[in-house]
Amino acid sequence: MNLEQEIIYSIQEAFKSLFAQDIELKQIALQPTRKEFEGTFTFVVFPFLKITKLKPEDSGNKIGSYLKENCDPVTDFNVVKGFVNITVSESSWLDIFKKLYSNPSFGQLPPNGKKVMVEYSSPNTNKPLHLGHLRNNFLGYAVSGILKANGYEVIKANLVNDRGIHICKSMVAYKHFGKGETPESAGIKGDHLAGKYYVIFDKAYKRQINELLENGQTEEEAKKNAPLILEAQEMLRNWEAGDAEVVKLWKTMNAWVYEGFDATYKKMGVDFDQFYYESDTYLLGKNIVEEGLKKGVFYKKENGSVWVDLSDEGLDEKLILRADGTSVYITQDMGTCDLKYHDFKIDKSVYVVGNEQDYHFDVLFKIMRKLGRPYGEGLYHLSYGMVDLPTGKMKSREGTVVDADDLIQEMIATAESHTKELGKIDGFTTEQAEELYEILGLGALKYFLLKVDPKKRMLFNPQESIEFQGNTGPFIQYSHARIASILRKAGQIGVDYSKQSFENLSQLENTERDLIVLLNDFEKKIILAGEEYAPSVIAQYMFDVAKEYNRFYAELPIFNETNKEIQAFRVALSALTAKTIQEGMQLLGIKVPDRM
Repeated sequence: MNLEQEIIYSIQEAFKSLFAQDIELKQIALQPTRKEFEGTFTFVVFPFLKITKLKPEDSGNKIGSYLKENCDPVTDFNVVKGFVNITVSESSWLDIFKKLYSNPSFGQLPPNGKKVMVEYSSPNTNKPLHLGHLRNNFLGYAVSGILKANGYEVIKANLVNDRGIHICKSMVAYKHFGKGETPESAGIKGDHLAGKYYVIFDKAYKRQINELLENGQTEEEAKKNAPLILEAQEMLRNWEAGDAEVVKLWKTMNAWVYEGFDATYKKMGVDFDQFYYESDTYLLGKNIVEEGLKKGVFYKKENGSVWVDLSDEGLDEKLILRADGTSVYITQDMGTCDLKYHDFKIDKSVYVVGNEQDYHFDVLFKIMRKLGRPYGEGLYHLSYGMVDLPTGKMKSREGTVVDADDLIQEMIATAESHTKELGKIDGFTTEQAEELYEILGLGALKYFLLKVDPKKRMLFNPQESIEFQGNTGPFIQYSHARIASILRKAGQIGVDYSKQSFENLSQLENTERDLIVLLNDFEKKIILAGEEYAPSVIAQYMFDVAKEYNRFYAELPIFNETNKEIQAFRVALSALTAKTIQEGMQLLGIKVPDRM
């Protein structure tokens, strides 16, 4: 039982003893005490006044007095209206520090026996990854790390959209204008080369539309009748029929793209345990349609098309299978749901997909629950908002996309110029400096994209993200490097902090206590971030820890402290803080340097 649980249990006992009432533990919550009041935890009595039948202050005083007399860690309390501010003994905080410091699995909860799949990235093989993909990949990777820290067995999955009309557009353009160009001959990454031909297709297609408009066709007619779009549609039909020439070109261009994606993923620092390909899954789901018809979950219209009626779920009717027997997206997604469960027997399945697909996933999950799938309740759409730059929105068809590779490189270059400007690389070799620029540039980018609640649309400001002050990745990274420097110095001057028991310490300074209180929250933050699928919870916590440590460092001497036990304690507290920052930033996929 941890400290908070002990106090909550005592509050439950207080209600039983003082008011002859049994209160469920889950009804009792503690909040951090506001800085302007004395205390560490605050219990709010207002929701329980019907039970106490006393004024808020009187209720608070009765409960506070009970805690002081019956709960060992509680040494004092004060009541402000209906808020009971609880003071915890110094010895309790020192005990907590020792437990945290000596815990080898700090930041990792025990296995819970459950499996979760997190699907993210899901790129199209007709273009390179862009800024929106960066938010997606960083979210997916961070959520995977957070769920693993919560005790789940995690499978990181990538469903690659490698077929369809958009892929054929790049292929048609390459066929007409490629002249045998390859990534090697062009000196271009394979995913960028495919993207180049997607843009070429769009420009040529628009020219054809304009020509047809001049010949008297309506815009709708021109879009349907342009030779290039007709050729792309024909190519898709040929691909589905297994045409050898089309399949060969498809495999060649996709292989270029995968090589390009692999390089980008490596640079990003994300990876996957399982790949699914739409070319393998697009025919799945038709057997589920038959099952749904038998169970009465789906119904057939006169023209032979199959539908589901979700009006009882607050939605409308949704097409499941076209009259000609061909699949729609929801058909194959139903099949992929079953495939994932068949492969891994997962308890939860998290889809990291932009909020423009909210309706689609709402429909999909309701269907799978209606079909009685064992994993139905564990389906979750981690819906995130789009990312804008100060320059405006991105459009890949027009070739104005904010490319992921370019942005990463730009962030590393910005980190380099900023670091040189501040003179933070004295004594570094060229290789060490380049590694630092990459750690800082990627850390700035990841942290800025992850610190915002995933549901919110956001504006990414590259310049703001790289600052060494404020709520940024580099500020937290610099704080870690500062502590690493302190630990090196402690080793050099012989401060043996690792074997100390700190038995003679009886009094803590305010900033020491505040830092221990905050470090004690790490596990709670991991649980909250896992429940809410929100890396922003960890990001904000990392900023709070770095800020609190910097206050501790500014207010209290470490190496000028004459009491050797206090000095060793402050070094040990620094080491625990560094470990917390390292573990927390690792959950976000961010490296922290030991030197800056």
